[in-house]
Amino acid sequence: MSRRGLETGLSAGLLVAALGGIAWATGEPFVFPSLGPTAFVLAFRRRGGHSRPSRIVGGHAVGAVVGFATYALVAPGVTLAPSLSAASTDTLRLVASAAVSVAATGWGMVELDVVHPPACATTLIVSLGLLSTPQSVAIIVASVVVLVGVHRGTDALLGETRGDAPGDTSSQG
Repeated sequence: MSRRGLETGLSAGLLVAALGGIAWATGEPFVFPSLGPTAFVLAFRRRGGHSRPSRIVGGHAVGAVVGFATYALVAPGVTLAPSLSAASTDTLRLVASAAVSVAATGWGMVELDVVHPPACATTLIVSLGLLSTPQSVAIIVASVVVLVGVHRGTDALLGETRGDAPGDTSSQG
């Protein structure tokens, strides 16, 4: 077992646990599936373009807003369920909402230089009707801001030495 693997796993788990505490205390969905890969990216890539806070927050914000807009326009009132009706209009609306939201999120992230692949999962969560209210979208963005803040805070406390190459200051953000 490598030290880096253990540190990465523990760090990612603690980042999600911090949000879990907020979710537990508030009863709001401060933990959702796309935060897992984001926590891992933060924990594994201590520095660099992929873990730049503006990319992470911006990417998820694009995904959440685009997902909400797409859902509101294409599939309002329909929600992804374990069993969907074959060849139904509602299922087609969800499929269209998902496809359009991923396409638009990808385009938006590239154009705004906030590429963060886990945000494509965020857009699906919203566009499939799982967290598709304005309040949910705000909570999604707040969750990501808190996740990045907790990560930066723990790095500051630990001196940002875990996982960094000696002398690497190339892409701090």
